[in-house]
Amino acid sequence: MARVFAVANQKGGVAKTTTCINLAASLVATRRRVLLIDLDPQGNATTGSGVDKLALEHSIYDVLIGECSLVDAMQFSEHGGYQLLPANRDLTAAEVALLNLPAKEHRLREALAPVRENYDYILIDCPPSLSMLTINALAAADGVIIPMQCEYYALEGLSDLVNSIQRIAQALNPELKIEGLLRTMYDPRSSLTIEVSDQLKAHFGDRLYETVIPRNVRLAEAPSHGMPALVYDKQSRGALAYLALASELSRRQRRVARAAHA
Repeated sequence: MARVFAVANQKGGVAKTTTCINLAASLVATRRRVLLIDLDPQGNATTGSGVDKLALEHSIYDVLIGECSLVDAMQFSEHGGYQLLPANRDLTAAEVALLNLPAKEHRLREALAPVRENYDYILIDCPPSLSMLTINALAAADGVIIPMQCEYYALEGLSDLVNSIQRIAQALNPELKIEGLLRTMYDPRSSLTIEVSDQLKAHFGDRLYETVIPRNVRLAEAPSHGMPALVYDKQSRGALAYLALASELSRRQRRVARAAHA
């Protein structure tokens, strides 16, 4: 049964989509079966996976409103090696459409139920807001991966996000928890980076991933070529960092599984 992780942060520009694409490709490289769900109307995870968002016959929007099954809307990312549930601007209409549908917060969870057995990991790229789309992602997820920059404003917004996750866990998904915090665009030369990083360690302990994602030109360039950094430049620091994150994520899951059976 797949572990479902929402990659979320209410702040934009923190590398959510970069993390989804590169973590998905890195998990595939370690022989895991992965589904990436683009739940952002901008469709950046779709184009970054090498899929033309303007030429889609079906998208996540059709799945959420019940027009087609999840399998019918799926695409394959040739460079990434993972299955993709794509998105485009149609998804902006989902906010209004979902309001009139039954079980509106659980549409994604219900759509995923028939395919969860087919994957090891399902990653959901969330929009940068606590919208009905993000609520669907959190209601469907086992855990939340929070990418964030080590800067003052990111720390300020983090408490709001944690409170939102706790409210959704109480109201909609009691299994939901924070899987981990990922430091992105990490610059060890910055004293603020070190200071914020230390505060995160003190507050979140082992929920803070040891792996950090550096500022890296190759990571920034890869999406315009429709491929993960692992394919664009597999020796780049960004590609190697996401491989390390995939390994760390897998180790954590094995520990959790052993603890559950103990």
